[in-house]
Amino acid sequence: MDDSEDANLSAAMGFSGFGKKARTFDLEAMFEQTRRTAAERSKKTYEARAMEEQVSKKSSSVKEIPSGSAMRRADSSSSDSDSSDDEVIGPPAPANVSDDEMIGPPLPPGFKDSDDDEADEDEEDEANPVKRIPDSHEITLQHGTKTVSALALDPSGARLVTGGYDYDVRFWDFAGMDASLQAFRTLQPCECHQIKALQYSTTGDVILVVSGNSQAKVLDRDGFPVMECVKGDQYIVDMANTAGHTAMLNGGCWHPKIKEEFMTCSNDGTVRIWDVNNEKKHKNIFKPRSFQGKRVIPTCCNYSRDGKLLAAGCQDGSIQLWDRNMNVHTKLQCRQAHAPGTDTSCIVFSYGGQILATRGGDDTLKTWDMRNFKKPLHMASGLSNFFPMTDCFFSPDDKLLITGTSVKKGGGSGSLMFFDLVEFKKIYEIHVTEASVVRGLWHPKLNQIMVGTGNGLAKIYYDPIKSQRGAKLCVVKTKSKERQAETLTQDYVITPHALPMFREPRQKSTRKQLEKDRLDPLKSHKPEPPVAGPGRGGRVGTHGGTLSSFIVKNIALDKTDDSNPREAILRHAKEAEENPYWVAPAYAKTQPNAVFAEVESDEDEPDNEPEWKKRKI
Repeated sequence: MDDSEDANLSAAMGFSGFGKKARTFDLEAMFEQTRRTAAERSKKTYEARAMEEQVSKKSSSVKEIPSGSAMRRADSSSSDSDSSDDEVIGPPAPANVSDDEMIGPPLPPGFKDSDDDEADEDEEDEANPVKRIPDSHEITLQHGTKTVSALALDPSGARLVTGGYDYDVRFWDFAGMDASLQAFRTLQPCECHQIKALQYSTTGDVILVVSGNSQAKVLDRDGFPVMECVKGDQYIVDMANTAGHTAMLNGGCWHPKIKEEFMTCSNDGTVRIWDVNNEKKHKNIFKPRSFQGKRVIPTCCNYSRDGKLLAAGCQDGSIQLWDRNMNVHTKLQCRQAHAPGTDTSCIVFSYGGQILATRGGDDTLKTWDMRNFKKPLHMASGLSNFFPMTDCFFSPDDKLLITGTSVKKGGGSGSLMFFDLVEFKKIYEIHVTEASVVRGLWHPKLNQIMVGTGNGLAKIYYDPIKSQRGAKLCVVKTKSKERQAETLTQDYVITPHALPMFREPRQKSTRKQLEKDRLDPLKSHKPEPPVAGPGRGGRVGTHGGTLSSFIVKNIALDKTDDSNPREAILRHAKEAEENPYWVAPAYAKTQPNAVFAEVESDEDEPDNEPEWKKRKI
């Protein structure tokens, strides 16, 4: 039917047909043919590679190759190249080039890849921990003139707080500070009490301030008071029945996990736990005891890294640890840790939590293993300690233990000692300044070391490559110029609807106004200095132009000595007798001879004189 219809239509239209018939494609046959072609090419490629490997092995084992074999190999290689031309597009890859070799000009001698350098540096740092100490650069912050006894850095490393014996607490902001290195806020939160300890909370929003009084304070980041601990009743014998401390504080710190909890120790023989939300009473109390069961004063205290243990160094030389939830009996203790009667200035846990380090007042530094607490793990002696808050602290990788040494005035320079925890040998030393090194900390995030000294300085050691932010932010900023006192310009009244003839000109900036006034000869005229002398040109001298000022000046310049008035009068007696001018001529006619009263003694005075003639005594 289709063919007849096409024939009828073609006859009617006048042509024989509609053209060639469209081609039909068998897709399955085409896919099968493509698969076979690809398999054959892959087989040829594999055989060519195998042949090349065999030829390279033969050329490496046999030095001389016969000409016939060479020809055959050339023929085979040409055939392989012909077969590979069908599939390889572009220039051929270089043969027998290993991954280590490079294409291009030869490298200079001693060249190493950056990855190799980093790997080598990491290996060297692991082998030598001294190279990981960031002390290539330093900056100095001037806190005051007295000892910097407290030092704290917030967890982010953006703000530093220093406290000292001068009762001041200074706030330093690295991001907002320029090269002049000035504190942006100074305050005295505890009035006339020395600052013993400062520490930021785990969140960095509040600061714990421990001073020489019996009440610890909590400040916010800007120094405003948040909470103050209550003072206990000093007349109660049992310290557990008092709401707070009754004697001077010695130390304090925040809980590492609970942000509202902190701990303080005092001379009243107690260690108390506080809650920021409850300032009326302590949360818990621990009472360290001596071997005889008597009260002993804790000089330092600290939490373990997980917050489950509390540690305190006492005045009898003992170290006592409690479980946070059991306040009666100690969990661990060592009675002969340091010399009795000395103040243990610092007690700190390592980041791993297995090592405990103590800085004693007996000039020693000791480490303790928490699994064997009866005797010290290592000990270093001869480290002078004159302050009850001298620090010791661990490096962020727990491989070094650092502490400071004290010196007397004019007795040398205080140092920062670095000890290896494995062999406990002094491997490095930094001479800080001509004073004692009291406080110190190594911030793990910034990788910078902060040190507080006995002469009022706070030094920061850092490395431009190994350290992050912190001191690097402020040293690159130029000092801001002091702005000159700006003159008060005339008030500008804005009158938008005033007529143009009454409208005031637009107010210029103060700087432009000063520049304009500088060009004005009348406004920039220098006033004449005061006239020295009698005066000239109608100007009065410094002594004034009145008669009284002239007489006062002459009297002041009179050099005659009138200390004896009688001699001063008798000096003119002879001249007055020879040439009388003032008094004698007036009496020359009426009384030419002067009559003077005769003074008689009391013995010659007669008794019969009338009463009115007698001299009244």
